[in-house]
Amino acid sequence: MGREQHVQYLKEDRIFDLLVVGGGATGCGVALDAASRGLQVALIEKNDFSEGTSSRSTKLVHGGVRYLEMAVKKLDRVQYNLVKDGLRERYTLLQNAPHLSNRLPLVTPLYRWIDIPYIFSGLKLYDILSGKRNIGHSRLLSRREALRRFPTLKAEGLKAGVLYYDGQFHDARMALSLALTAEQQGAVVVNHVGASGLIKEDEKIVGAQLTDSLTGESWKVRSRGVINATGPFADHLRLMDNPSAPRMLSSSSGIHIVLDKRFAPPDTGLMIPETEDGRVLFVLPWEDHALVGTTDEPADISEHPRPLEKEIAYLLRHVTRYFNLQVERADIKAVWSGLRPLVSDPKAADTAHLARDHVIEVSPAGLLTIAGGKWTTYRLMAEHTVDHAIKQFTLSATQPDCQTEHMSILGGAAYAAQGDRDLMQKYHLPADVAAYLNRNYGDQAEQVAALADAGYGARLAENHPFLEAEVLHAVRFELAERVIDVLARRMPLALLDTGAARLAAPRVLAIMAEELGWDGERCEAEARLTEQRLSEAL
Repeated sequence: MGREQHVQYLKEDRIFDLLVVGGGATGCGVALDAASRGLQVALIEKNDFSEGTSSRSTKLVHGGVRYLEMAVKKLDRVQYNLVKDGLRERYTLLQNAPHLSNRLPLVTPLYRWIDIPYIFSGLKLYDILSGKRNIGHSRLLSRREALRRFPTLKAEGLKAGVLYYDGQFHDARMALSLALTAEQQGAVVVNHVGASGLIKEDEKIVGAQLTDSLTGESWKVRSRGVINATGPFADHLRLMDNPSAPRMLSSSSGIHIVLDKRFAPPDTGLMIPETEDGRVLFVLPWEDHALVGTTDEPADISEHPRPLEKEIAYLLRHVTRYFNLQVERADIKAVWSGLRPLVSDPKAADTAHLARDHVIEVSPAGLLTIAGGKWTTYRLMAEHTVDHAIKQFTLSATQPDCQTEHMSILGGAAYAAQGDRDLMQKYHLPADVAAYLNRNYGDQAEQVAALADAGYGARLAENHPFLEAEVLHAVRFELAERVIDVLARRMPLALLDTGAARLAAPRVLAIMAEELGWDGERCEAEARLTEQRLSEAL
């Protein structure tokens, strides 16, 4: 079902069980959980699915090594439980979305003998806490083996290393796949539609005023419950409900830089265990590039935050300290910033010490807000939220218990790790293209390959595996409405190589214009918006 059909369905005179506001990790997870229990669900997102925080993560599925350290040092049960939940959910995500996730070995380099027992014992505890859901056993590496695993490591002073395992995933496509899986379960899912007001009767929320950002049209939707899953912007909807409500969130910014693949081996990541200000950094292989992140600085809440030069310098400074290669500003192919929603703790000295745990709040008028958390535990957060919503709004679910723990995400049910071979043989695709399509679309990859075979097999950018066929597929099957929806989220080109995305943008625009019947005015508006979004990265 296309976006226009979804919008028309929203306009019909009906009462939904739940209206979920926010199309990031949490909102999409909530919509899927609720729909799979048989509830009538509508999901709206004022921009594109995962346009904000949820597409700008470090791409790790993890329990949180830093949280474990804090739990042990401070005997903090909140942090301890956060790690256990993360490790359990890490395993679940890898099982449910095998095409969008993978196990990743990471090397922690150690340059002081005294650090070896401390780091090694901590990572062994990380293994133990994962129990039967362990995805790999950590072990000590000799100096020689650490350098073999991660050849760009600075050899001078290196004493040893520790190898451990975490998960890696494609965050933007994961959020989209959750939304599309929710659609399969009966949810109405619409991007580029926001909540411009809340509807109340007898001082209780009974729905919302919606506004389509593409057309400017507004209408009302009624629901038995409204769930606020807007991430860093949760307070905006809370204040819409109650202007005197105390703020519950603060925010920090985290930037990532993307380097050429020569800066990281294709199958191993690097964890820098402690920076000058006590944080953890990662250098990870991602989509045939090297991803470096992240920073953690207090930030104002705003859409499309811009990276700061001091944050870029911070990452370059620490990478240079650990690499035998000189890393310059000119080596950066893309840089982007995202906001993390943090449940506020007034006693915390800085945002690095705020728990990323989630909080569920219900206002006197009935607005249910889910805030905080992290990508890895999106499913658990959704389960808790829907459990709460069923009780709060007295909803009748055909399946009262959560159904998502063993539910395949779109593309994962019939995914074959070696499916790229079939794509190469049947559609004569280059090896890198076939591997990319199999990994990002799973058992849906053949739909894209068929479009490529029908005349849209050209690459959108030199030295990248992204095809014209993906643009058509994004419009026809993945609710893409803007050029930047395609370049930044249906495929990761804009987050990998800003220059290549600029060169590809006119062709993406031409394909979308033909498919969607855009006139000259719309094409000009799209070109301006695309350049604006691409230029927001320095």
